[in-house]
Amino acid sequence: MSQNGQTGHNGTTAVPGAGAEQQLRRSLGFRDLVVYGLLFIAPMAPVGVFGTLDAKSHGAVALVYLVATVAMAFTAFSYAQMVRVVPQAGSVFAYARAGLGNGAGFIAGWMAMLDYVLIPAVAYLFSGIAMEALVPEVSRWVWTAIAVVVTTLLNLWGVRTAARVGFLVLAMEIVVLVVFVITAIVVLAQDGAERDWLSPLSGDGTQGAFALSAVVGAVSVAVLSYLGFDAIATFAEEVTGGSAKVARALLFCLALAGVLFVAQTYLVALLEPVSSAQLAAEPERQGSAFYDAVDASVGTWLHDLVAVSKAIGAAFAALAGQAAAGRLLFAMGRDRRLPGALSRTDSGVPRVALLVSAVITMAAAVWAARRDDGLDHLVSVVDVGALTAFTLLHASVVGWFVVRRGGDGGGAVSWVRHLLVPVLGAAITVAVIVEASGTAQVVGAIWLAVGLAVLAAQWRGRRDAERAGV
Repeated sequence: MSQNGQTGHNGTTAVPGAGAEQQLRRSLGFRDLVVYGLLFIAPMAPVGVFGTLDAKSHGAVALVYLVATVAMAFTAFSYAQMVRVVPQAGSVFAYARAGLGNGAGFIAGWMAMLDYVLIPAVAYLFSGIAMEALVPEVSRWVWTAIAVVVTTLLNLWGVRTAARVGFLVLAMEIVVLVVFVITAIVVLAQDGAERDWLSPLSGDGTQGAFALSAVVGAVSVAVLSYLGFDAIATFAEEVTGGSAKVARALLFCLALAGVLFVAQTYLVALLEPVSSAQLAAEPERQGSAFYDAVDASVGTWLHDLVAVSKAIGAAFAALAGQAAAGRLLFAMGRDRRLPGALSRTDSGVPRVALLVSAVITMAAAVWAARRDDGLDHLVSVVDVGALTAFTLLHASVVGWFVVRRGGDGGGAVSWVRHLLVPVLGAAITVAVIVEASGTAQVVGAIWLAVGLAVLAAQWRGRRDAERAGV
């Protein structure tokens, strides 16, 4: 059966084997895809982890993001390869199914589900925490729930409407980032830098000579800032102009995020009056290091502006994540790997899948918001699901191009694009998983075990049905 979907009547996507009520509407352009990707990533994602990365890398935080961008480019390139041959919703679920088989496809989708459900929960909680700081009379869990409801309504309204509102929010975030960059440059020109001008790329020297191992260790944390750009691939059935546009948007979004991350961390590192050694010795100062540097060099007005931008931006990062989660559940339901009701659409919008995703995310976010340690619990486990799915994505490139197609004349094999790049990409994602926290690894292993049990039950059910002649 062909993997490719075609555009059907009324602009919907005709996927082989799917009924009219299981079709998505094509309405997104290149800009919309980039908006969703950048919303999910968040242009100022390094704000919360700057202090941690500065301490880990011995001050070479801009170099860390430069290396992390290159590292994640391997994953973006593998996505670009697979979206051209499997232009369907479901992203890594559809790709692994095509390149590795139905079982691997289910596990890839199952592991990605952990990421797509928990990352929006973390983003909603960030929004609730920021709003509570601005309006302390209202509890953070109430703000968190309000953010879930508002963004869910936008997603239910339709992907195009959500993209338009998201564009305005993204524009606001970019304006705040530009204000920060301009202000930082003015302060540096007038007052000079607190650290050496090359220190964000070579280290500040307060923890000894430059150490490549320290940079690599910090990269394993920095790659988490990029999680979400892959959500672009989940909209493959809703983009106008073909899957090549999705591939371009993936690569462009990652490159742009890399430029923004390197620029802002380079500037704030120069403004940082506290050395990396001090941050390493006093970890309680790491979380607020970005804001403290801005306060010390510019003033509280920029601190507050960045905080408000982060509060609004976090909610809409969750909007993009929830939309991606809905498409993943929709695709797995359409393939009968999850309940078929998830594959129902209304006017081309997968509302059932979106509501299920919203309910799960709401439960996780509100539970965490009502606990003092809730944020730590969520943050510690969000990465393993995505990184496992990325590893299977790289394997699917090899499976599709080298094993399934290269051996039977199905197309020319490029040993660089179809073997070397995905193998290196898989090595990077596995290395990051190894460096993850013990809690994350345990939760990921449990989630994987549950997925394998569900897969085994599905196989037994289908085998019994075949024996019964059903």
